[in-house]
Amino acid sequence: MSLATLRVDAILNYLMKISSTFLIASTLAMACALPCRAANPAPNAQAAKAKIAMDDVRQLNTSMFGFYEKGLVRFEKNFPHPLIMALFSGTGGRFILYRPGQPPLEAPPVPPIYEIVKSTGHTAMGTYALVAPYIGTASTDHGWVDDMKAYRITVQTAKDNVDYLDIKPNEKALVKDVLSKVLAFMDTSLKNGTFTSADVKAYTRGVEPDCEKLIAIGSSAQVGHWFEVLTEWKKLLGPEWDQTYALSNSIYVARQNNILFSVLVQFMGEKAINNRLLLLETTDFQVSPKDMHTSFSRIASDRILGKYFFNDDRLMDYELLGWGGRAAIEANMAKLGKKAILPPLVPINSNEWPWKTDLTKGSGPKSFQDLHKMGLLKTPAGQ
Repeated sequence: MSLATLRVDAILNYLMKISSTFLIASTLAMACALPCRAANPAPNAQAAKAKIAMDDVRQLNTSMFGFYEKGLVRFEKNFPHPLIMALFSGTGGRFILYRPGQPPLEAPPVPPIYEIVKSTGHTAMGTYALVAPYIGTASTDHGWVDDMKAYRITVQTAKDNVDYLDIKPNEKALVKDVLSKVLAFMDTSLKNGTFTSADVKAYTRGVEPDCEKLIAIGSSAQVGHWFEVLTEWKKLLGPEWDQTYALSNSIYVARQNNILFSVLVQFMGEKAINNRLLLLETTDFQVSPKDMHTSFSRIASDRILGKYFFNDDRLMDYELLGWGGRAAIEANMAKLGKKAILPPLVPINSNEWPWKTDLTKGSGPKSFQDLHKMGLLKTPAGQ
């Protein structure tokens, strides 16, 4: 008898056991429905058997995940195509190239100017975060004073050392200007022993134009660097490029206009979106390559499963219960005399960008430029 036959026999025996347990539970349930229910001598026994039956059924799912996890390990190890992993980080991202049978190749980091301007912009916003809980009570609650004094030392030290940074003169001047505005707000607040909502607004709006300049410099450095990396990797992979997969991670606020994902699209093309190019939503800004690799393996291996079960390798990209849930929501809303609010059904192989793209939804500004055109970023008088 073959090993495959033994496995089938074992599965059949197990299913017969489950069926038998269900039969016992069903018989007991029917007996409880008879007029002599009050005379049932063993209600606890019935409940015990029902619990056993439920545990047996749950075990089916538990056992399945054991096989699933083992399969993922083998799938990840034997994945036959190159994979580019683009991970967000505080230094502008990490790009790692995985090639079958070769050690991972990690790209050099983004030039330091990215981290410099990002830290400077965060200092301006961090100062707001320091004072925000005390707006309206700053004169009576001095819980902000010690924190501001300590942070002021950090800001002053950084400003004093800007000239030693290996960046362009205009970039040094911008960094100094921002830090000077931060220090001026701190000094005024500490001298007066308070600040008002108007003071905070004047500070934030006064430093905002510089923050836009910092964003432009940092983004240019980041995007330009990764363009160079991907250009080299595309040459390195040659014909394999068209079979290369790529993925990036994103927390909620970084989902719209996701920089790393958008850069990858430029090299892989729009048709690769949601196909060979995936955006994985994560709860943390920085995630480990191992966790990302595991998430990718689940998606890629499930596509093979989808082809076997449903004759479509993209069906498993969706929550299977979702279609049933959708119908149930519509039915329940119909009972309330209302129309269900649900997204339209789209082809399951859609390569639409994985974020807001419909111009007919919503209103108002779409960018910094729109904020300026609409007069929403006017610098307060005196700034």
